[in-house]
Amino acid sequence: MIERDLYTPDHESFRQVVREFVRREVSPNMARWEEQRFVDRDSWRAAARQGVLGLPVPKEYGGLGVGDFRYQAVISEEMLSVGAISALSGWGANDNLILPYLVELGTDEQLKRWVAGFATGDTVAAIAMTEPGAGSDLRGIKTNAVRDGEDWILNGSKTFITNGIMADLVIVFAVTDPDAGSKGYSLFVVERDMPGFERGKKLNKIGIHAQDTAELFFNDVRLPSSNLLGQQGQGLAYLMQRLPRERMTIAICAQSFAESALRWTVDYVKSREAFGQRIADLQTVGFTLAELTTEVEISRAFVDRAIQALNAKTLSAVDAAKAKWWTTELQSRVIDRGLQLHGGYGYMLDYPIARAYIDTRVQTIYGGTTEVMKEIIRRDIVGR
Repeated sequence: MIERDLYTPDHESFRQVVREFVRREVSPNMARWEEQRFVDRDSWRAAARQGVLGLPVPKEYGGLGVGDFRYQAVISEEMLSVGAISALSGWGANDNLILPYLVELGTDEQLKRWVAGFATGDTVAAIAMTEPGAGSDLRGIKTNAVRDGEDWILNGSKTFITNGIMADLVIVFAVTDPDAGSKGYSLFVVERDMPGFERGKKLNKIGIHAQDTAELFFNDVRLPSSNLLGQQGQGLAYLMQRLPRERMTIAICAQSFAESALRWTVDYVKSREAFGQRIADLQTVGFTLAELTTEVEISRAFVDRAIQALNAKTLSAVDAAKAKWWTTELQSRVIDRGLQLHGGYGYMLDYPIARAYIDTRVQTIYGGTTEVMKEIIRRDIVGR
């Protein structure tokens, strides 16, 4: 394997902290989280105490102010070494999706109100973009906010919202001027227990069972002007500017999961025998492993380069789209073929490859489907 030069000794020291946290707090609780269909708040707080959650919170608001995305990559790699995608998904939404919106767009008063809880694990947050009739097409949303004096009145519904049931804060993408085109959208922060804010059922998904996903409803929710996030009319631009980070978060997750699945598969075929020899010594199995290993290592080189570009704030939307679609499709391919090499045991949920198989399917869908990613790349190549 080509040696990676992405990480420094500080990152590797942090890796040992995360690895110990995973051993002590994550692995023993995964089955319980899956059964109860959520990661309990005590576990969120434990993650924050160890720096696995809340690292990017600015120092002036009680955090460490760590903006280096390589630390998030370390967390992803270690969490997915045991297949803990549910917890990683919820925690990653807090740190990598919602927190950047608040820190980069919020006023000092807003940050004082909302951000400290991210550092302690006390605040669970969500971002609500997708609607029943508008998935990847953000311009097709119907949720709207209209002025009423100094306040805003919010109406509409959202679906497939990560952390939706537990969320204390929800960033909501809404129409504020239907005649203004791309400048007709804004972002609002809805807080727990605001009148008119209701949560629907916890959605029953194929996989990632321990990460709650919900429908949200807004019925004449009165929002003070201080809950407008950023400037009115800039909501769509804000989303477009931050989607590359979201897609890189998914790409890193997919890459890490593919690497873990490949390692589980190699360990399994080395330990099992058929026809008087190790499964690993069968040529067809060996060729499959050769193909998957090569693909995973080549993919890792691109992802590492994209992480460095993200840190340098030079990652383009096109390269983020490339990373997202390639790694998520690779993840699906590696896990599917890895399950096949496990034989009948691959179908048993006692084995991590089986759990990974049901957890991985959504990766090519959320954050923009593979088809949407390819359309972004196509337009960059040949124009609209």
